[in-house]
Amino acid sequence: MPVHHTLRRAAVVLLLAAATLYAAPARPAVADEPGWTAEPAAGAAATTARPYFYLAGAPGTVLEDRLALANTTDRERTITLRGADAYNTADGALAVRPATPGAGAADAEGATEATGAGSWISFGAATTVKVPPRTRAVVPFTLTVPPGSPPGDHPAAVIASEGGHDVGVRIHLRVGGPTLAALTVEDVAVRGRGAAAVIAYTLVNRGNVALTPEPRIHTEALVGEVSDPPRGRTPPIELLPGRRVELTEPWPGAPALDRVRVTLTVTAPGGARATATGAHWLVPWGWVGLLGGGLLGLGATTAAALYLVRGRRPEPGPAPAPDGPPAAGPTTPAPHHELTGAAR
Repeated sequence: MPVHHTLRRAAVVLLLAAATLYAAPARPAVADEPGWTAEPAAGAAATTARPYFYLAGAPGTVLEDRLALANTTDRERTITLRGADAYNTADGALAVRPATPGAGAADAEGATEATGAGSWISFGAATTVKVPPRTRAVVPFTLTVPPGSPPGDHPAAVIASEGGHDVGVRIHLRVGGPTLAALTVEDVAVRGRGAAAVIAYTLVNRGNVALTPEPRIHTEALVGEVSDPPRGRTPPIELLPGRRVELTEPWPGAPALDRVRVTLTVTAPGGARATATGAHWLVPWGWVGLLGGGLLGLGATTAAALYLVRGRRPEPGPAPAPDGPPAAGPTTPAPHHELTGAAR
């Protein structure tokens, strides 16, 4: 190919590429991080960062701490701060209530905004903080425990929000007084079949302190032998006071056809312990459907055969005359009497 043709084709390719780049809209860089962080501020004697706030006090006490906001970008950040109640979702995860009713999903009790320890948190006039570029700001806050507050754990969180992005920092609050670690196990059942089988159960924290329950499952079969599910769950859940969660444990060794008895024992630090038992038939419903279809087919075949046999029977003839003395010969017919209305 001549050299000038090669140069002309290269020039055309470069012009098309330049036109494409010029026409394409510029895409802003998408950062994985929001550009700012929120965490507990380190104290004067602290040597390591704190993963959460831990506060403790008697009813009527005013507790103080500080939140650190770090802006790592080149523009100013406007961050809004608030307190929120923490709770367990139905599957055991931890969550916080939204800022206003209707702004997010309610918890299992239907509550939305802070009504517990989250409402005890105050930032004073610093509910909105402007953090300059490349700056770390420390914001103090107070938590006032109302008089008459019940003893035990009151889970809460500090929520920092900016541009639709929320960062939550846990507050472990312990109100002074007697504590009780107690829980119950309910609704033990087996769901699914084979390798997809799971053991479902409900845990309820009946005490006033947060628990880290550890389940132990023992299974028995009516006919065959079964293997117990793996012990515990990783990571363990944190069950908050007064909360109810529905959990499942995988059971890959469940039998295909048997009656099983499941005993679930749950323990937690602090002496909490509970046991519940459930029985369940494990039946491969595909086999049941085939067996039922076969029985229906056999019944239909039997009914058709009986109908055909009945249709081929001979019809009955005239009934035989009753037994009596043989006739002696021809008989004379009896005289005929005509009845009239007049007597003779």
